[in-house]
Amino acid sequence: MRDGSRHVDVAILGGGIAGLTLALQLKRAEPGLRVTVLERRLHPVPEATHKVGESSVEIQAHYLRDVLGLEEHLETQQLHKFGLRMFFTHGTNEDITRRVEYGQIDPAPLPSYQLDRGRLENALGELITVAGVEFVQGGKVLDLDLSSGGEDHTVNFVADGRERTIRARWVVDATGRAGLLKRRLGLNRPVPHHGNSSWFRIDHPLDVQQWSEDCEWRARVTGGHRRLSTNHLMGPGYWVWLIPLASGSTSVGIVADDAAHPFDGFNTLERALKWLAEHEPQCAAEVLEHRERIQDFRVMKDYAYGCRQVYSEDRWCLTGEAGVSIDPLYSSGGDLMAISNGLITDLVVRDHLGEDVREPTIAHNQVYLVLAEIWLVAYQGQYPIMANPQVMVAKVIWDTIIYWAVPGLLFFHDTFRRLGESPASFANLQRTWVLHARVQQFLREWHATGNEPAADIFADPYTLLDFIVDLHNGMAAGLGHEELQEQLNRNVELLEQIAGQLVSTVIDRLEGRDGGPDEAAREQIDRWGTDPVLRDAVERYRERHPLNPIDSSWITLGVQSAAVTS
Repeated sequence: MRDGSRHVDVAILGGGIAGLTLALQLKRAEPGLRVTVLERRLHPVPEATHKVGESSVEIQAHYLRDVLGLEEHLETQQLHKFGLRMFFTHGTNEDITRRVEYGQIDPAPLPSYQLDRGRLENALGELITVAGVEFVQGGKVLDLDLSSGGEDHTVNFVADGRERTIRARWVVDATGRAGLLKRRLGLNRPVPHHGNSSWFRIDHPLDVQQWSEDCEWRARVTGGHRRLSTNHLMGPGYWVWLIPLASGSTSVGIVADDAAHPFDGFNTLERALKWLAEHEPQCAAEVLEHRERIQDFRVMKDYAYGCRQVYSEDRWCLTGEAGVSIDPLYSSGGDLMAISNGLITDLVVRDHLGEDVREPTIAHNQVYLVLAEIWLVAYQGQYPIMANPQVMVAKVIWDTIIYWAVPGLLFFHDTFRRLGESPASFANLQRTWVLHARVQQFLREWHATGNEPAADIFADPYTLLDFIVDLHNGMAAGLGHEELQEQLNRNVELLEQIAGQLVSTVIDRLEGRDGGPDEAAREQIDRWGTDPVLRDAVERYRERHPLNPIDSSWITLGVQSAAVTS
């Protein structure tokens, strides 16, 4: 049976977190919009064992809490996250107290959350229905006819045994990795980053704090519970996540570079448990003790991909993993979803108000794809250095600073949708991208000069850098347009100074080795000296350090270095 067609302003294909949050944001921005969400699953979806993507960071947390107004749900139904915490490999990883630990002692100023995705999506489904969104559950898209002119798009689908048709001015693909529009339009863009993952949830609160009876080690963290962090167990070419959920379950995941750890080594539950026993025996021991409480097992092969276009002048868009998927290390998927949904909402609302959105569509598409590339370079080629604690601690601090200084600042100030109208801001974004890409390459080159052993060290980012709290708070400073431009300029200048300090300090350490640097290190130092991006960064560092001195111990695992400053 086929019902007659009806007209809507926006048809969202897919009712996972990306589609549901977009629907809610559209209705909050313009209540008069007619929005339909088509979702194959029936609600309520299961808690704990629904989907991964459970750890949020500042951009996604701000989006859920402040942009969408979900603070009450987050505070009462989810867990406060106690930051990112990493334990770097040491020996056979049988004593967590010997591993270099990176993480907070006290809570960060701006909260983020550990998300039970099932619990969140059930709440979002109820909220969009109350807001007036047509939420079609059990709906399967049969056919999609995209208009290339000003006519409506047509979506044919089946729900409740009936074939139905809707005409939509805008169509948004939020189908996740199914990528309905991407496949149809041939928009996939492969990326040179190849990683695989497997994961399971266990109905048991895995707690790294209980892996040792060492009272001194336990007492290092005074302002929160290690268990509430997104805990990463880091090793050569891999990391393992431990994420607590409000239901009491724990999400456990293996993420590995395909070249170092082939997928068939952990792509079944038995193989994953054997892999954990070999690489992370303390984790494996606790999981195996409660094996009967394992709730599910899922895998994802070659999870990273790009997209050639995400927004079209013909009024179709891709959001969430329907467009781009990068890497879960820093939980960036939720951030990119938040940014994408904001840009789409801006286009839809402008169009609804009668504006010509062709030029903004081109600008938004460029902004989003540039941001995706900036995020990608933090992961691409970096998995081999994950067992090097000195390089990785410096990398994580650099990546955190750049995240708060540029995309975090811009998102909290709702600037991305106006970036195309601000050449200075977009130029700063491009400037950041060039510097960030070269620093990531530098980190690989530094790692290649040696992997010095380290143990019994605790690295708290807020202790290592005194300005980092101000940078974190600065995202939510509520600056006016001119103030924001000035702050962005200062932040980019700070990044240049920090990059120069990184290069100067590493060279200083290499040259200070007993007997001096070996031949390979000397050749690398010479290449760094002739690289224009690094040379400019070192020059900025030497200019600014006397006026704005920064402790170099963030580069040296807490040991002050006498890097050249003049």
